[in-house]
Amino acid sequence: MNWKSLLRPKRLAAVALASDHQDTPDVELNPEMDMTDLYVFPSPTAGRIVLVMNSWGVLSPAETPTTYFDPNILYQFKIDNNADGIEDRVIQVTFNGYSAAQTVEVRGPVAPPVVGAMMNKVSTSAPSVTGATRTTIGSASGMQVYVGPRDDPFFIDLEQFFRIIPDRKPVTGPLSQLPDAPSASSWRTPGIDFLTGFNVQSIIIELPVSDLTGTSGPNFGVWATMSR
Repeated sequence: MNWKSLLRPKRLAAVALASDHQDTPDVELNPEMDMTDLYVFPSPTAGRIVLVMNSWGVLSPAETPTTYFDPNILYQFKIDNNADGIEDRVIQVTFNGYSAAQTVEVRGPVAPPVVGAMMNKVSTSAPSVTGATRTTIGSASGMQVYVGPRDDPFFIDLEQFFRIIPDRKPVTGPLSQLPDAPSASSWRTPGIDFLTGFNVQSIIIELPVSDLTGTSGPNFGVWATMSR
């Protein structure tokens, strides 16, 4: 081992800001693993908050009735309520079965069984809410849950995007037939919302804000993970 190399000053990495989906062929060919969006916004009811995790982008109406959540995936909302960048609470969502009779179990908010991006384990605590998918379950005063298809709220001229940056185009479907070389250099005006009429698989949870906040104040961070 060259100990001198260990003592040399290291160059700090620059900050990169980006958004991307279908990062690997495995995700593209298994769309139930593709997390498309995370939303957090106040509920219309004072003192409550709504968490939304969307997956399986570009889900056509014809595909929607027979598309379900993967029972082998642990879906999680992770909450940091003391500003240290580490989850203090998790809401875990798991599914049973892969048919129209699929059911959901929601655990939490609870302390995470393990912490860290690559450390995910189902809590041994009893589910807070359990029941059928594609219907509202739970309590209007406690945790209320809906899991199932919803219209994709995102707006993007996806065809034009892949004409500008063709190396990101999918390997399946009609968009895969676009030219391999750039065939556009800018967005269309007006843009065309490619996602109109397409659905996503949504996990929507409404609960009291006080279930997520900590002793350091009302602010908290939220991120989401999907793990096999």
